[in-house]
Amino acid sequence: MSTMRDIANLAGVSVATVSRVINDDKTYSMKQETRDRVWKAAAQTHYRLPLMRTDAARESGKVNCRVGCVLSIVTDKYRDPYFMSILSGVEARLARYGYSLDFLRSQSELKNKSILNEILDNPPDALILMDTLSQPLYKALRLKIPVCVGIDTQFDDIDNVGYDQFATAVNAVKTLVDRGHRDIAFIGGSPTLNLYDSERYGGYLHAMRMAGLPTPDAWACHCGWDELRCMAQVQAMMRLPEKPTAIFAASDLMAIAALSALYSMGIGVPHPVAVIGITNIELSKFSSPPLTTFEIPAYEIGLTAVDLAHNRLKEGFPLPFRVLLPTRLISRESV
Repeated sequence: MSTMRDIANLAGVSVATVSRVINDDKTYSMKQETRDRVWKAAAQTHYRLPLMRTDAARESGKVNCRVGCVLSIVTDKYRDPYFMSILSGVEARLARYGYSLDFLRSQSELKNKSILNEILDNPPDALILMDTLSQPLYKALRLKIPVCVGIDTQFDDIDNVGYDQFATAVNAVKTLVDRGHRDIAFIGGSPTLNLYDSERYGGYLHAMRMAGLPTPDAWACHCGWDELRCMAQVQAMMRLPEKPTAIFAASDLMAIAALSALYSMGIGVPHPVAVIGITNIELSKFSSPPLTTFEIPAYEIGLTAVDLAHNRLKEGFPLPFRVLLPTRLISRESV
């Protein structure tokens, strides 16, 4: 059976766009030409529509579950394409089950007592966490919402779905090493202020040490997933007497910020500096040069998260699952 990704590839749009058309989401304006192209691709791929859309289910009174979602962002909920692709998968699978999306909140919003109390006073049936919450906040939500599913969280008492961040980072560094690079920098973030709490940084260190390569502290940049900070740190790093010849960025947004920083300094890519990322967001193929990256099946992660919540609601299992979906190298022109 065809998937939304098949439709997206045929129509030349993102998976998120396909999800909005299929689910009749009018939150964003969209040209009728784009909608027509998506529906034509859906017909050509013999895509089967969900049995029951969320709105129809709500009107018929058959919505038996409400699911909340906590996003991994600080300010703008709809800025990060990676998490938006995950959210598209979540929304599509909720529609398939006839469930409703109860709320979208960030950890920073949940620190507002009035918002948190509103949720705790009328808790959803299940909660999907895209962020590792603070322990007090996590405990408060878990007391009221027993069914929780994490997306790459550090909580080991709930189901989690994601990808092997350590192994993917190892493979990204190996890709650079195989191209002859020995001086490789890291830029990214972590759940804390310490980079050593990042699995991707751990994978970088492991791969570098296995290859017998140096890892100077000056080449390890914790930008906190902030593009402007990332650019400033890359610029500062490239002014050092000892400069890296390659940069491993722990997300595509940070990789694209690194490309912008290098461009502003007149430094060419992939020579003399190569850049590789992780996620394969839509923008990656349009960056200058197009970004080499490891694709994370973000949409499928969203689908799987809801499947896990559904199974917990319907049956339940004695032990939590950890589901890791595969990643793959997308070779372009930045390496």
